[in-house]
Parts: sequence; C-alpha cells; structure tokens
Amino acid sequence: MPDLLCKPFGTHGKVHSITPESAGWRYVGFSLYRLRAGESAAEVTGAREVILVMVEGRASITAAGHDWGVLGERMNVFDRTPPHCLYVPNGQDWALTAVTDCTVAVCSAPGKGGHAARRIGPNGISLTQRGRGTNTRFINNIAMEGEDYCDSLLVTEVFTPSGHWSSYPSHRHDEDDYPRITYLEETYYHRINPANGFGIQRVYTEDNQLNETMAVGDGDVVIVPRGHHPCGAPYGFEMYYLNVMAGPLRKWRFQADPAVEWIMQRDA
Repeated sequence: MPDLLCKPFGTHGKVHSITPESAGWRYVGFSLYRLRAGESAAEVTGAREVILVMVEGRASITAAGHDWGVLGERMNVFDRTPPHCLYVPNGQDWALTAVTDCTVAVCSAPGKGGHAARRIGPNGISLTQRGRGTNTRFINNIAMEGEDYCDSLLVTEVFTPSGHWSSYPSHRHDEDDYPRITYLEETYYHRINPANGFGIQRVYTEDNQLNETMAVGDGDVVIVPRGHHPCGAPYGFEMYYLNVMAGPLRKWRFQADPAVEWIMQRDA
C-alpha cells in the first residue's frame, strides 16, 4: 500500500499530484498548485471530471470553451468564507493565470458527460455547524450529494477549531452495499493555523490490519483507502481540510466504529 501521508513536493508550482495509480485505487485524484501572481497552469480533463477550488487567492480562468473571468476572493483559508469553485466535465480543458498569489486545488474523478461546466459558490455555500462540544466543526459543502453538479465527485471543506476533533465519531465508507454503506475513496488536504503547528489523523480498520496515526503539517495530504479516519486539532492550532470523495455511486453512506457508535446515537 502507498504511504498514506503525502508531503508537498515543495512550496511553489504543482506541489501535489495524487492519481488513482499512485494511490493504488480507482476513483479519486487530487492535485494542488501554489502559484505566484502572473503564473499559469493548464490541464486537459480527459476521462475525468474536475472541480477547481480556489483555496486562496484569485485567478483568471478559462474552461470548456468559456471565459469564466476572475474567480476567488478568500485570501486566507482560515477566514472561513465560502470558496469560488469551477466544475469542468470530462473531455474538456482548463487554464488559469494567477491574479494574486494563489492556491488552487484540482479535485477529480471519473466523468460521464452528465453535467455542463459551471461555477460553484460562493453563493449557495453556507458555513454550517456540525457536532457539539469538542466535536464541533464547521462545514462548507461544495458539491455533496444534495447538489447535482457532478457525475462522481463529492467535495467539502471542514474547519476544526483548536482543541477539537473532526471526522468523528470514527466512521468508514469502504464497502459497496448501498443503502447500508457506500464505497468512497477519500483525500484530506490539510492546512494548520499557525502554519508551524500540526494536527493528528488516524486511519484504521476495526481489526487493526490497517492502523496508522500521522502528524499532519500545513499543506499535507492524507489518503484514505479504507477504514475509519478521525482527526484532531491540538489546543493552540486550528485545522482546515478539503475532502475529495468518489466511488461507484455518488452517495455518502457510512458505518460508525462500534467502539464509538454510542456517541453518534447520543448526539443524533
């Protein structure tokens, strides 16, 4: 199995490139560009659909034969404001030029030609609270099951306050048995505030055949091929992550770890 913790290649240019081949799975792809003002990036989608997420900064974007203008207004991801995003279907291309220094995520999964290119957000994306107590976190849903924007992709942002847990109670979505559970591969792109801090993520199965606990730094990506995957922000550090999920069915159905299922039942 590939390493679950993916460090960025550097601080500039294309700093992440996770493909189904490199991850050892079938659906999810994730890339990240960190560009200086005036720099450009471009790709062809091929057989995959893409959501471009303006994590930080502003860029002029063309895609699928259309000029989408300048997207992005959030200059610091921890402002928690809704992101500007662009959906690009398979069989198309996209190109962008950074207007300011910017961070752009490229989320991808198999496309079926079922949806046209379109802007996503910031309108229609509202920061919502999930959980309670030190399990409280805040969500920007970009393209989850309730939004019919995509063929395969499920994409969301999560902000976890200092001293809180997230993706918890522990849950898994690693079987194709809808409606009980769905098979969804997943990536976590992490940011930490302050950037010299760290967060914790554990990826494990109930039989502990997979059982890895990682210290994640600002800019790291964790891949989740199966099992439960909670994460925590130590006191003094705020955590952000961008989730990308995809599988054979665009539905999010999960099973809790029996060891913590009582927490989920209590908080329902």
